[in-house]
Amino acid sequence: MKSAVETLEPTKVKLTVEVTYDELKPSIDHAYEHIAKEVSIPGFRKGKVPPRIIDQRVGRGVVLEHAINDGLPGFYGEAVREQKLRPLAQPSVEVTKVPDPSETEGELHFTAEVEVRPEIELPEISSLEITVDDVAVTDEDVAARLDALRERFGSLVGVDRPAQDKDYVVIDMSAKIEDEEIDTVSGTSYQIGSGTMLDGLDEALIGLSAGEDAIFTSPLAGGEHAGKDATITVKVTSVKERELPDADDDFAQMASEFDTIAELTEDLREQVGKSKVSQQAVQARDNLLEALLGAVEIPVPAGVVEAEIHRHLESEGRLEDDEHREEVREEATVALRNQILLDTLAEKLEIKVGQGELLEFLLQSARQYGMDPNEFIKQIDANGQIPSVVAEVARSKSLAVALRAVEVKDASGNVVDLSEFIGSDEEDAATEVLEDAAAAAADSDED
Repeated sequence: MKSAVETLEPTKVKLTVEVTYDELKPSIDHAYEHIAKEVSIPGFRKGKVPPRIIDQRVGRGVVLEHAINDGLPGFYGEAVREQKLRPLAQPSVEVTKVPDPSETEGELHFTAEVEVRPEIELPEISSLEITVDDVAVTDEDVAARLDALRERFGSLVGVDRPAQDKDYVVIDMSAKIEDEEIDTVSGTSYQIGSGTMLDGLDEALIGLSAGEDAIFTSPLAGGEHAGKDATITVKVTSVKERELPDADDDFAQMASEFDTIAELTEDLREQVGKSKVSQQAVQARDNLLEALLGAVEIPVPAGVVEAEIHRHLESEGRLEDDEHREEVREEATVALRNQILLDTLAEKLEIKVGQGELLEFLLQSARQYGMDPNEFIKQIDANGQIPSVVAEVARSKSLAVALRAVEVKDASGNVVDLSEFIGSDEEDAATEVLEDAAAAAADSDED
């Protein structure tokens, strides 16, 4: 098989592929076998119809068409691998030459235009300078952590006053679109300021007392009318505030393993410090990604972006929403640019994803979706999504590995040790050896 590639755009190529008759013949033989099982011809059992009879009754042209449709994906994939392309979308294929049905020779020629990952030149990783915030634990940070703990042990008490931010209210709501009532809820508990329901709800509730109502307009978040503006009527039936226990020794003994509030406060200070160190690691990864993006020009395949926009808007029932379309366009462009860069980085660093890393990612994803891990993994595997999951893990890991080659400093100029969060090359090598040994042992057991 011969193949050649022509670059049409930085993100689009045209493959020209020539397949010999001998290379096409296995697909032709398979076509005869498949058609023999499907046709009914007097005097022959299904599956036992000779090729010459199929040529007479069905037509050699039909056989060749079946063979070409069957073999084309494989020939295309082989050409992609031969030319070392990285497709980002389905190709647009045009068959330009087929074997003559009257002869047992001839070639199959076709072209395939496809959007591909562009070639980009990354800077030398060690040349980048990454700065993160200082770790500074303030009394305010500790007080906020203590208040959060007190809230867990607080109790709701009714108040006879207008609702304020952070209050808990019980509400009834109804939604109308052009005077048609489309939804109602009653007796729903909601904390003002949580932002977990409709846009504009928090502002409408503040200042309302029990028995009072308000009307506002908001886009609906779900259902068949998702994204459409509706007139919302909300009525408050009760207002409550969370009464917090005193921050004293008794509370420390109730809420923790410590005997005094001083010991509890010191432990909370350590927790805040560890949390901020973890935030440094996240910030370092984000800043490294930003530095890499700023160092290279990354052309983005327009067709891939448009396909994602259509998929997103169709899922929300908002194909005609031009304003939202532009928001999605920006998000899709940023996401694809990041993906192109991280895939390139993973290749440059020769990132390998171990079984343990893949399993950890899948388990974490299952928890996020609230699904049974076994069922989640089965579903991912059945949908053929394992390769895309591996790619996602490799992208994340590539930033961690790249950070090992960068000197990260805080705002005060101190070198920051992120080894706890980004691991080391030695740990990766040890893990790889263990997984290889486990795989070899499993193969031995099977034998």
